Order: sequence, then C-alpha cells, then structure tokens
Amino acid sequence: MKDRTLPLVLAAAGIFALTMGIRQSQALFISPINSHTGIGIASISLAFAWAQPMWGVTQPIASLFADRHGPGRVIAVGALAVGLGTALTPYAGSTVELILLIGVISAGGAGAAGPSVLMAAIAKLIPAEKRGFATGIVNAGGSFGQFAIAPVSQALIGGVGWMAALATLGFLMVAALPLAFILRGRPGAGAASASSQTLGSAVNGAMRDSSFLLLCGGFFVCGFHVAFIAVHMPGVIALCGLAPEVGAWSLAIIGLFNIFGSFGVGWAIGRWRMKSLLSLIYAVRALAVIAFLAAPKTEVTFLIFAAVLGVTYLSTVPPTAGLVAKFYGPQYMATLFGLVMLSHQIGGFLGAWLGGKTFEATNSYDLMWYADIALAVAAALIHLPIREKVVIRPAVAAA
Repeated sequence: MKDRTLPLVLAAAGIFALTMGIRQSQALFISPINSHTGIGIASISLAFAWAQPMWGVTQPIASLFADRHGPGRVIAVGALAVGLGTALTPYAGSTVELILLIGVISAGGAGAAGPSVLMAAIAKLIPAEKRGFATGIVNAGGSFGQFAIAPVSQALIGGVGWMAALATLGFLMVAALPLAFILRGRPGAGAASASSQTLGSAVNGAMRDSSFLLLCGGFFVCGFHVAFIAVHMPGVIALCGLAPEVGAWSLAIIGLFNIFGSFGVGWAIGRWRMKSLLSLIYAVRALAVIAFLAAPKTEVTFLIFAAVLGVTYLSTVPPTAGLVAKFYGPQYMATLFGLVMLSHQIGGFLGAWLGGKTFEATNSYDLMWYADIALAVAAALIHLPIREKVVIRPAVAAA
C-alpha cells in the first residue's frame, strides 16, 4: 500500500474497532441494568432492539451527508454521540430512557461512524485494485475492537462497577476524533470516474435491480443472526448455568476469529466470486448452529462455537460492500451501501427483540436458534442468482 493508503485504512479500522467493540459489549450490561431498574429483560431487549434499525436508518442518512460534505465531520459527530449515549446509560430509569440512550443516541452515532461511511470513504480514497483487501482490514478492525473491549468491559464491571464501566467506555469513544480527521477527505472524492447520474436515479435504479434486492435480503439475515447472538449470548450462557465470564470471553473470541475471517475474505475477494463467498459464509453459519444445538453445553462448547461463528460473523461485510461498489461504482456507494445496511438492521431489530420475547414466553431460546438455521439456509440460496457484473448507468448509456 502507498503511504497515503495505509493511514486511511488504519484510521477507518480504528474507528470501527471502537464503535463495534463498545456496541457489542453493551450486552454484558443487560443483567446489571435489569437488577438496577427492575424493568425486565423484555423491556431492556426492546431498547437494544431499537438500536438495530436506528443504526441502519442512520447509515444512509449519514452517508448522504458524507457523499456531499466528506466523511470526517460525519464520523466525528457519530463518535461523540456514541460516547454521550454510552456514558449516560446508567442514569436511565425507564424503558423510554433506555430506548433514547441506547436505541437512538448511541446507536445513531454508531451508524454515522459505521461501515457504510467508512467503507465508502476507503472506496473513494484508495485505488480500486486495493479495495477488497482494504475493506477486509477495516472489517478486521471492528472484530479486534470486539475482541479487546468485551473482556475489558467485563473486568471493569467486576472492578469498578457497571456504571463506571459504561462511563469509561463512553470516554474511550472520544479517541476516535483524531482518526476522523484523517478520513476528512474531499467531498466528492473519487467521483471523477463516476457518471453524471443523480443520487435519486442511482437509488431508484438500485431498488429496481433484482441483484441489489437479493443482496439486501441476505444482509437482513446477517443482521438477525448477529444481533440475536450479540444481545442474547450472555443470557444463553447464564441459562446453561455457566459463569458470566464465559459470555465475555465468547464475545471476545467471536471478535478474535473474525479478524482471521475478515482478512481471509478480503484476500478471497480478488480470487472468487463475491456472491459465492457469501453463500458459503451463510451455509457455514447454519451448520455451526446445528452442531451447537447438538453438543453438550459446556464452556469448551461455547468457546468453540464462538470461534466458528467468529470466522463468519462480520466477514459478510467486505463482499457485500464489494458487490455494491462493483454494481454502481464509488460515487454514491455510501448511500447505496447504507440502504443495504438498513435491511441488515431491520433483521437485527427482529433478532434482538424476538430473542427477548421468545425467552419470556418459553424460558428458552430454542425457537430462535431454529429460525436462525432456516434463515441462514435461505440466505445461502438467494445469493446464487445474483448477477455479479457492473450495472450500466442510464446517464452513461444515454451519453
């Protein structure tokens, strides 16, 4: 990588590490929040569930501003919102207040500093031949954040208490601000190779493209899977009578092994079809959950399951972002990938919320695991008809 490329990629990876690590660690605070407020697991799950679509809705809106004004300011505002929402969460005493802080402010900030803005910034500011591996590095940054911050969060809960732990995570997010400056870029950077097509016509064309819609459908399943596990894995572990530390280390191992998955898929993008990689990832997820349900629920089982999940956990992001860039180019990639992320977070809302509702109704998560298997199989199949080729832009064809 050239001198300018490496700082850009590392800055984006660092920002994603902080936002992803803090968001994924929030599930460790569900039990302390419930003990402190007494509002119930289902109500707390609702706040975490609202965070999923908010993270998704924010991304196309933030991406629109990033496409027009550059990503640096958008990322900085998002980082500040994550820090504020996280630090103030201990002061929430009702479901509405938790939804506001966790589901709106913190999640919205994470969306503004999320993968659609970061991936698009990288796509616009570095050469096209390096985008695949670069997005893998950025994605690995999010995985490293989860690996590093989850056990630190658990240690803080045990050492200084859950309230001080959340405040510490909030202040930690401020560290992303200097990194946002590195990614400030130039509005419209990379648009020279794009067409004179307007944003409206680009979005309209994408929504009429069956390949784009299939990609959104697959990412919906990814959101369901990731949100259910991120929010309810500690609860699943507690239901099996294991120590809370197993939950923290399971989340950490997911992050660690997704570093390898992200690098691996970034390398594979230049060698195999991206739609085939996505089908393989979802198929592996389905097989992993089936094996987990059949295995005895011991610490070793959870750690092995977390390792397998980690390889596939966020490795869907580079090929999904890569397909959007391949279809439509970098000009409006932030907005279009933001729309794909929105479908991901709608699935995330259902995964987080239905997990809590299912547990309250049945005192078990089995129905959610069965739904997860069925959806993963469906996602593996619906990627196969995707046409992996450049979409002809109407404005260019007319010219």
